[in-house]
Amino acid sequence: MTEFTPDTAHPVLIFGGPYSNLAAVRAMRETGSRLNIPSGNILCTGDIVAYCASPQETTDIICDWGISVVQGNCEESLGNDASDCGCGFDEGSACDLLSTGWFNFAQTRISKDSKRWMAQLPANVSFTYAGLTMRAIHGGLNSINQFIFASDGKQLKEAQLAEAGVDVIIGGHCGIPFGQQLTKGFWLNAGVIGMPANDGRQDTWYMLITAEPEGQVTASWHQLTYDVSHTVSAMQNSGLNTPYVKALQSGYWPSVDILPEAEAGISGQPLKLKPLSLKPLNMEL
Repeated sequence: MTEFTPDTAHPVLIFGGPYSNLAAVRAMRETGSRLNIPSGNILCTGDIVAYCASPQETTDIICDWGISVVQGNCEESLGNDASDCGCGFDEGSACDLLSTGWFNFAQTRISKDSKRWMAQLPANVSFTYAGLTMRAIHGGLNSINQFIFASDGKQLKEAQLAEAGVDVIIGGHCGIPFGQQLTKGFWLNAGVIGMPANDGRQDTWYMLITAEPEGQVTASWHQLTYDVSHTVSAMQNSGLNTPYVKALQSGYWPSVDILPEAEAGISGQPLKLKPLSLKPLNMEL
């Protein structure tokens, strides 16, 4: 496994949840190229395979791209031939029931070589960028499928940040981007590119961490526009005509079972994410 050692001459591009959405991944790769960001500065926070219809093709383009990838619960499950996605949905919930369909679809369409590759992906990726120590994970620090949202208490995030011993934790899994300043560091989530953020828009989200002049480091969130119709057609033509087809088009999730009250209460409201200035741990916040 190649270490992730991004250079400060370029931003770090971070995204999560490709979710078998080939059109979105192609758009993300084109965006990285347009921004002149090399593959050595690009990181995916996991769940390459999920709701959409191109699991093998999406895996192939990620591998060909040569970027770093944190193992998500979907990679862990597929890599170990598990019987379900390991997403952490409550048993019997709408998300749990829907996951059976897309997981079974994906499981039979991923090659053995790809499953072996998924199984050996790292559970976390630690790196230093512009003097800041960072650790990218999928869910929680010690639980790959832990949902951690912006509205979750700072105490939870503070404890995991302290245990990791870094300035910045970069999480994934929850599907909604956010950035939060804590007492001695930051919790960031890039969002996902393969499914809308339940904000009523088709565009999805990614994050840039940029070394600015005079030693400043900034995290910023950006929308990814891609050909949604391509993904919808691929799902319908493959027989994967699930409620996630409508979610891609409407920007609303088919269920808000996993969402805390705060996030559920703003369903359909466009997200407005301001850039966040990051400071080293030894600087007073």
